[in-house]
This record gives sequence, structure tokens and C-alpha cells, in this order.
Amino acid sequence: MDGPDLETPLVRDASDGGEEGIGIDEMLERYAGEFGPWQLRHFVLTSLAWLIEAFHTMVMIFADRQPDWVCVGPGCRPGPASGGICGLEPGSWEWVGGPSGSTVSEFGLVCGDKYKVGLAQSAFFGGCMIRYTLFSRSAGVFGHLSDSFLGRKGSLTTVCILCAIFGCLTALSPTYWTYALLRFLTGLSAGGVGLCAFVLATEPIGPSKRGPAGMSTFYFFSGGIALLSAIAYAFNTWRTLYLVTSLPALAYVLSVLPFLSESPRWYLVRGRTKDAMHVMHSIAGRNGKRVPDGVSLILDDDNNNKKESENAVSGMVSGSLVDVMRSPVTRRRLILTVVINFMTAIVYYGLSLNVVNLGTNVYLNVALNAVAEMPAFLLTAALLNRLGRKPMAIGTMLFSGGFCLLGSLLSSSGDQGGGLGEVMRMGCGVLGIFGMAATYNLLFIYVAELFPTTVRNAALGCATQAGHLGAIFAPMVVVLGGGTPFAVFGVSGIVGGLLVLYLPETLNQRLYDTIEGMK
Repeated sequence: MDGPDLETPLVRDASDGGEEGIGIDEMLERYAGEFGPWQLRHFVLTSLAWLIEAFHTMVMIFADRQPDWVCVGPGCRPGPASGGICGLEPGSWEWVGGPSGSTVSEFGLVCGDKYKVGLAQSAFFGGCMIRYTLFSRSAGVFGHLSDSFLGRKGSLTTVCILCAIFGCLTALSPTYWTYALLRFLTGLSAGGVGLCAFVLATEPIGPSKRGPAGMSTFYFFSGGIALLSAIAYAFNTWRTLYLVTSLPALAYVLSVLPFLSESPRWYLVRGRTKDAMHVMHSIAGRNGKRVPDGVSLILDDDNNNKKESENAVSGMVSGSLVDVMRSPVTRRRLILTVVINFMTAIVYYGLSLNVVNLGTNVYLNVALNAVAEMPAFLLTAALLNRLGRKPMAIGTMLFSGGFCLLGSLLSSSGDQGGGLGEVMRMGCGVLGIFGMAATYNLLFIYVAELFPTTVRNAALGCATQAGHLGAIFAPMVVVLGGGTPFAVFGVSGIVGGLLVLYLPETLNQRLYDTIEGMK
């Protein structure tokens, strides 16, 4: 533009008359800024959607709890010999606050029907699992929609609207089975909120800042759980609670999403280069920078020479679980990571739901669990690259499992009604979830580094499905009550930690592209 260039650009887009063509990451690094005011605003507003997923995931703790009851007739003789309400004469007792307090009191989910509490909760996680598998190998139906004509923003809008609809319908459930079905449908939609929000929030961020920013999204989920405790305390009937926690999804669609930009990466992949450039100019302008004239966006694939493209087409990125299982190295790693993820999910979701068995203030306990997760995320970010993936995974799982076993011993000690025993059991649960939240945070990175590029998506998808299966199993453990849940969680955490011993360390190790290269 100012005369002949002395240096030839790496890539030029011929269709743009010789303009310099670069990828989005390079444009963010060189011109627009990797993480400035534009990305901060976009990241925070988008990540608020995690509150919606937190509401719909953990609302079951309060909606499905067993309320207190009192004697109202001569046939009521509370005490160990009576076996609780199951051993009392009908009509000799009643629920405190009436039957509208929870699904347990309204639908009679006690005694022989107590298992239905866990069944409805498992139905929600079953919906999350099916959502993940439908129509896509790795990201599920909403990941598929996010890559399609709906885009990242359109997909997030869709799942938020579905959450609002199914959540409000849940509040109107006339029967238990209708309630369980609607919880399943809510899982299908709510499970996609975090995925869509994560992608939309992190794609406009530069490569050096994307990892830390992505890990920070977990703070919004934990913050949503803490906020849910306050909401549940204010609205103490289950139908009202479902309405109040479902409407924020609609409010988010109307008051936040209109002010968010679509991902420039999605625009570029869809061939809408002008729209992508408009977003990049907006990013640069808000960050106090400028994208020079004569610079345009191209797909990263356009930077590859013909030989690299032929390699990609020849099957470099087409690995499947069959390929993983053929190699002894990757087969062993896959089996281990599947079991470890299964154990991790049982402990994390089980401890979250088990607060109803501790005899403490459920609102305070849930809030403390949520707050305990936040320093766990910070600890992971600070120590992951210092201590390594393997020692961190072993340490956090054994830490969590140890406190769960201690909680089981305290539950079996006979001090069920003592205030000190209740506080100690609550402390064991809080420390247990602290350790397992740290494990959850680092496992995604660790598992991804254990497998070569050609099969990484397939392996990650399988490990994630194992986690969903663990989440389905967790509610059925919680309904057993007493010290049994803590014992199961303790054994799961310790066994998972010991299994990590058989995995290699990946810190500062080469990431292989193919299974043959790994061999």
C-alpha cells in the first residue's frame, strides 16, 4: 500500500487482491489483543449462563429433600424402635409446613417408594448423558448444533429457552412420573448450556489466555450453586422453586444474549468472512488497538501446504474407539481413564446430593460445598504445571476419599443426633468435595494429553460418558442413607487415586499426533 513490500507475507488470499491472510489466533496476537476489555465483557456475560446449568442441576437437592415431620395423634411414637415414619400409624403424623414443601412429601416418596427420589435424579443425569451422545461423536447434539446453522449464540439461545420451558413445566407436574419425565427432558437441554457457553466465551480469546480463561468458567458454576442456596431458602415450596430457578434462563435470553457477539470463528468457518472481520475490528477497537488495512482472515487450513492437507484427508484425524482399543498402550489408558472418571463423578455428585443425609442445615451445607470448590480450582491452576498432572490427581482423589471414609466412620459411630458429630460429618463432606472438584478440573487436561491427536476426541468422549454414568449412579447411592454413601464415596475416591498410579505423567511431555508415533 505504501510501495512494494520488502517481505513476502506468509499467506496471501488471492481472492482479496493480494491482501495478507492470517488466522484468527494470529490476528488476535498481532493486532486485536488476546484478552482485553472486549473479551472480558464477552467472557463474563457469556459465562453467566453457567448459573442456569447450576440451578437446573442442583435444584433437586432442595426440591427432593425429605421435610421434617411431627406427631399429631396417639399412635405416633417417634424413636429408634418405630423405624421412623414407616413404623407409625397413618394419620398419626404430618409434614411440617404441609405436603407442598418437596416432591417427597407431595408424592409420598418414603419407605418403599424412597428409591423414586434417586430415580428422578438419575433421570436428569441420564438426559445429560443422552444429550452428549446424540448426533455427534464428541460434543453431543448441542455441540453439533453449535457447529451448524444455529451458530454458538443461536445454540445457547435454544438450550436456554428449552431449560425455561421444561423447568416451568416441571413445576406443574401432576404426578411423580410426569415429574421424572420432565427432569429427564430438562437434563437433555440443561446439559448443553455449559458446553455452548464455554465455546462462545473462549473462542474470541487469544491462544495464550484461552486455557486460564476456560478453567475460570467453573467459578460461575460454583457461584450458581451458592446462589441457589439463597434462592431455595427464600422459596421453600418445590413448585415455586422450580419456577424461580427456571425463569432466569428466559431473562438471560432477553437481557444478556442480545448484547453478545457471535463467534468470529463460526462466521469464518461458515464462509462469512466480512462478519468475522467486523467482530475482529470491534475487538480491536474496544481493546484500544487496530487491525491494519490489507489484512484479512482466512481459515487455518488455508495455511497448510498441499502435502499437509493430503495427510489430513488420508485419515490423520479420523481415529475411533476401535483404533484406541487396538493398541495395547492406548487401550490400557482408556480403561483406566474410564474407571477414574466414573469414580470421580460418583464422589463429586454424590457428595453434592448427600447433604440431605447429614442432619445439618441443608442451605448452609450446599453453600459451603460451592464455596469449597472455588479454592480447589485455584489450587489446580497454581500447582498443575509445578507438581504435574499425575501427583495432583493422586493427591486430590486420596484426599477426598480419605475424608469420605472418615465421614462414614462418624456416621456409624452412633452420634447421629449430636451437634458435634453433625458438624464433623459436614466438614468431611466439604473437604471431600474440595478434593474432588480439584480432580474434576484437572482430569479434562490430563486425559486429553494421554492420547494422540487422531483418537483424542474419541477417548475424551468415552471418558466423559463414564463420568455421566457415574452421575447417574450417584443418586441411587445417596438414597441408601446412613453411613453407606460416605463409605461408597470413600472407596471410590481411594480406588480412583490408586488407579492413577498406573498412568504416565504428561507434564512437559510431547503430545503425539498418531498412535504409531506414540508406539
